[in-house]
Amino acid sequence: MRLNRSLLSSIVTTAVAVTLAVSLAGPAGAKPGNDPKPDPGARDTSAQLVAADAAFQASQGSAALNRASSKVQARIQSFVRTHGTTHTFGSYADPATGRIVIETDAPSEVIDSLIADAGAAVDVRRQSVSDSFSRRDDVAPFWGGAGIVLTTGVPQCSSGYTVKNSAGTRFMVTAGHCFSNGQTVRTEIGGRVVGTVSGNGLPSQDMELIGGQSYAPSIYIGGVNSTTGAHVGSAADPVVNFNNYCHSGRTTGENCGHTVTSVNAQVCTSSGCKSPVIAFTGGVLPQGGDSGSPFYANSTSGSDKHIRGHIIAVGGGTAYAEKWSRVAARFGVTIVT
Repeated sequence: MRLNRSLLSSIVTTAVAVTLAVSLAGPAGAKPGNDPKPDPGARDTSAQLVAADAAFQASQGSAALNRASSKVQARIQSFVRTHGTTHTFGSYADPATGRIVIETDAPSEVIDSLIADAGAAVDVRRQSVSDSFSRRDDVAPFWGGAGIVLTTGVPQCSSGYTVKNSAGTRFMVTAGHCFSNGQTVRTEIGGRVVGTVSGNGLPSQDMELIGGQSYAPSIYIGGVNSTTGAHVGSAADPVVNFNNYCHSGRTTGENCGHTVTSVNAQVCTSSGCKSPVIAFTGGVLPQGGDSGSPFYANSTSGSDKHIRGHIIAVGGGTAYAEKWSRVAARFGVTIVT
């Protein structure tokens, strides 16, 4: 139990005063000059105070360790946000040893910068930390670029990116042709509930929201079975002729080198005609199942990804994506970063 220092001081002061009064006056009913018999039920006030003081000191030590651990964890989070997930970290405060434990495969110079002046001793264990989930077996809070389904099998699409409305409620964006309003979306593997569909914009807007669960400002990067993610830093529309946009979906993974050829394109499929949308070429284009996946630009510094829209269709040598501005306008949302 954590004891307040001022309360403990009050207890000590009162106890000392009582002890002093008893020693001077003796217990009620005792004759002057006669030592009373000891009461076998009496409590040792001094022992209690020693125990209380020990408990207080222990609680203070635990609080200091937790503050030191939080300081190191904040540094680790900042490092990962800036430099990406090349290195892995696991950290916690161990009350049994009074030390911070860090498991990591980061080089010594990185570790030294993270634990400098930590405020507690640190045990560094040199090992990598791996995820127990993947792009196709996502867990809450859910990321963009993951495989999502109604039931095992078809239709398979990809989650896009996290947005929030004016009340702060978060949603995941995906393509409107993937699911219908009211349907429950699940992870491709594991069948975890990702959320319920609302706001389907077809036939003119290929977008919808998935809500009801927790969603993070991150998207999967890397291959089709990746466990690696990147932080979303902003959202805006793309510009024509920029030649290194990316997409990241459950079928083809992360692929860059896309060139935007138009931001006023039209695409008409079995779900209707959508315009104005993004048209892009170059690199490994999306395939079936990548619908809904994020279309984005890499940060010029750091590892943040900057959303430009989400994938909706692909032809022979051209792919199409909804623009961020259309999503923001339809749903009245902002990007979660």
